[in-house]
Amino acid sequence: MSLWQTNINDFKYYLSIEKSLSQNSVVSYEADILKLASFMQMTAPLKRPSDVTLQDLQQFLKYISEFNFTESTQSRIISGIKHFYKFLILENYSNTNPAELLETPRIRRKLPTYLEVEEIDLMLSNIDRSTPEGERNMAMLETMYSCGLRVSELISLKISDLHFNDEFISVIGKGDKQRLIPIGSTALNLIKNYLNNHRVHISVKKNHVDSLFLSKRGTSITRQMVFYIIKDLAALSGIKKELSPHTFRHSFATHLVEGGADLRVVQEMLGHQSITTTEIYTHLDQHFLRENIQSFHPRNKSK
Repeated sequence: MSLWQTNINDFKYYLSIEKSLSQNSVVSYEADILKLASFMQMTAPLKRPSDVTLQDLQQFLKYISEFNFTESTQSRIISGIKHFYKFLILENYSNTNPAELLETPRIRRKLPTYLEVEEIDLMLSNIDRSTPEGERNMAMLETMYSCGLRVSELISLKISDLHFNDEFISVIGKGDKQRLIPIGSTALNLIKNYLNNHRVHISVKKNHVDSLFLSKRGTSITRQMVFYIIKDLAALSGIKKELSPHTFRHSFATHLVEGGADLRVVQEMLGHQSITTTEIYTHLDQHFLRENIQSFHPRNKSK
């Protein structure tokens, strides 16, 4: 293993410092490369990473397939190996890249559940805005839908993250990466109303002074509470779909793509590292596809 450890340590440093990946991502990469290192220790203990061949990697993939890893897990491991060998080439630790021709298993991705615009409007209309909690919930869900936020991003949103004049919010997403997201006037007005008329009456706990959305106890609202709020509103609205806070993010992306937004713009808004992740939102209905083909395909245009 010592033949591998130096390269793995350097790879971790590269991911952390030069690629600015989060600690969790670095640990995940390391775990996947260690799987390969352990396999090589069993089958060819004298081989260094630079000695590994495509055949060795194919045997490794056959080996891990026997552990019933899911296609997505196998795909992630292969991705980690490819990144590792690109790094070795970059740093001149290896002259060849045996991972270059590795085939990634085709992942059958489940299309995410999303809400139609009318369903979101119906849910929001069922919020009891006669209570401070209702005004908070209205501002919170409108913000989540307006900006396509993850629930973790929503509950950690700070007052100092709001740029009212520029109509942007600042969000810290996965990998501790910051992005600026435009926010609509509807969401901004609801936030202002919540801040000026309701949040000011809450006794805020010391470490939550800058937190935007608060519970009755003066602490940041939890992801569990957001989940319950959405579940209750769905039941009140007669919506039978299996919903979660992420459904609002899926809906945000779907409605942008259906409206004709550029996929790269949607990728930036969502904070996706890869465009492949964003492409799942092209699950458009047949009517929408038919209209676009009839409108834009050259064979359908009138001469």
